[in-house]
Amino acid sequence: MKKHSEKIKAAIRKRSFFYLAFSLFCFAALLILSCKETIPFQGAAVSVFAFYVIGCVLYLVFTRLYRSSGLPEEIEPLIGNMTLDLMLELTMPVIITDENDKLIWYNKAFTSCADSHRSFFGKSIEQICAHSTSDILASPEPDGLPVLAFDRFFRLKGYPINVPGKEYCITVWQDVSELTETRRLLSEKETVVAYIMIDNLDEILQNLQELYRAAATDVALILRNCARSVGGILKEYERDKYLFLFEASKLEQFIASKFDILDQVRDVRVGESSLPITVSIGVARIEGSLEEKERAAHAALDMALQRGGDQVVVKNDENMEFYGGRTKTVQKRTKVRARVVANQLVSLMAESDNVLVMGHRNPDFDSIAACAGIARLALYCGVPVHIVLDTADRNIQKCTEKLLRQPEYRDLFVNAADSQDLIQPDTLLVVADVNNRTQLESPELADSVEKVVYIDHHRKTAEFKVKPAIAYIEPSASSASELIAEILEQTLPAGNLPKDEADLLLAGMLLDTKQFSKNTGVRTFSAALYLRNEGASPHEAQSIFKSELSEIIREAKFESNVVIYRKTTAIATNEGDPSDTGTPFDRIAAAKAADKLLTVDGILASFALCCIDSTVYVSARSNGTINVQLILEKLGGGGHYDAAATQMKNTSLHDALQLLKDAIDAYLDENGEA
Repeated sequence: MKKHSEKIKAAIRKRSFFYLAFSLFCFAALLILSCKETIPFQGAAVSVFAFYVIGCVLYLVFTRLYRSSGLPEEIEPLIGNMTLDLMLELTMPVIITDENDKLIWYNKAFTSCADSHRSFFGKSIEQICAHSTSDILASPEPDGLPVLAFDRFFRLKGYPINVPGKEYCITVWQDVSELTETRRLLSEKETVVAYIMIDNLDEILQNLQELYRAAATDVALILRNCARSVGGILKEYERDKYLFLFEASKLEQFIASKFDILDQVRDVRVGESSLPITVSIGVARIEGSLEEKERAAHAALDMALQRGGDQVVVKNDENMEFYGGRTKTVQKRTKVRARVVANQLVSLMAESDNVLVMGHRNPDFDSIAACAGIARLALYCGVPVHIVLDTADRNIQKCTEKLLRQPEYRDLFVNAADSQDLIQPDTLLVVADVNNRTQLESPELADSVEKVVYIDHHRKTAEFKVKPAIAYIEPSASSASELIAEILEQTLPAGNLPKDEADLLLAGMLLDTKQFSKNTGVRTFSAALYLRNEGASPHEAQSIFKSELSEIIREAKFESNVVIYRKTTAIATNEGDPSDTGTPFDRIAAAKAADKLLTVDGILASFALCCIDSTVYVSARSNGTINVQLILEKLGGGGHYDAAATQMKNTSLHDALQLLKDAIDAYLDENGEA
């Protein structure tokens, strides 16, 4: 606008000088002609005087216009008459605001858009569109800031105008209501692709195959009724596996009901079995082609299965949403997948330059044992191997001392920093007992290696950024040691697993099963039998669990600070001396305290919190009634249905306690529990 004003000034200045020069030229010409007596002198004098007067008048007029072409105080200073007329007649709403975001002018289109005869002068723009002028000017949207005003959708573009001493802003409103509504309708009509799989029918009816068809028919009827209720298409493409297509607008109905189809299927009972039949569903809620949606739905189904089944995973463009997961997983009796994974893992090791093995940060016996079992398999394949581990951690001192009795382990352990130097073009990284990147011993190592294998028994909480070569995640397994024992049984010849490693694997199973009292199945005892045949001693395995007196005292601190919350959950802390910042041993004591609190009558779930160097560690246990994994997932953690954990960095114990209570409230309210 300032440039436009300068152009007007320049044009007026040129015209004023032109008319003055023209009048002087005429005056000189007439004077010369009169001197030569071409025309009478009197007539020439009159003509000269007339031209002179006209020239002076024109000069004064245009000089006045030049001086008045500056910027007055209100609207005229901002725009010329032509621009003002254009904005007045423009079909798009236009407003002008001052430095205080107050409206000082608006056109007819804005009045028509507002559908109101009341005046908007002096009102703040925030009262109209809930955004300030600075918001509009700072918007990174190339089409303008999207806003809702007068029950319509607009895109707002702002243009600042600087006047000496004042600042204004012209805002142009583009009505995109019809376009927004069209996009919404197209989005609702878009096809959603979902995969459905019956989780555990084979395991439930292992010895009752004659009832299989009746049970499968009951589940299929529920699924077909569900598809019919939303006008969708359901096709069984393989035994107990379905493809479900429906409109995107119907997805909100499923979300509103929290996918109650899971509950309907769970109510199906077959014969005398007390176990419910469950299904897993993967839904693709993304934009793109049908092929892209099919891949996304399949990935969502894999996530649901790796989280233990009996749940729905909805994959969005940016993240995943989880629904269900209220029943414990049923352990599969077949070892077919274990045999397939064992063969794939051996092939990958044989093709690799070297193997790196890594567990989770602050490892326990199960993590160390699983890493040792993988290292034994790599040694059997003749491939150089190293275990990434913080050997300075005193919590695992007994484990490392047991392994260091064998000569091959003396140079096998490396820390996270040194492991980066061992990466080669064809390095294989095997991650055991963890699938969450944030909990790895060295997340940077996982980011640097191209070939990664995950072997874990915890429920999956997020997608992998890079697709792993193998993702063997079995939430139904009791421990990572169980999974590794099965792999070793399929690959190592009998008698090739050293006794110390067998003892350690057995100790890992004892730890995660609470001495074979929780989360055990046929395959758990089968793996224990294999380890026993390889020389594992229950007495030696139990000796690893012996505690010092100081550890018992630490555990007692938790047991003396217990509160009962919502009648069925116990929460313990070691809060005491403010000068005590906590040690890594408190984490072990917290886990033991959480286990012991479950023995209290009426307690369905227990939580133990300890603070170590501004990080709060939470251990959670359940008797199988409450899913503690879902509770701690709200706090960034994970684990199993009846055993989970999380870490909250840069959080005080008081704040962590409140966050935990909020998560417990949300879970109990969502599931209608006391």
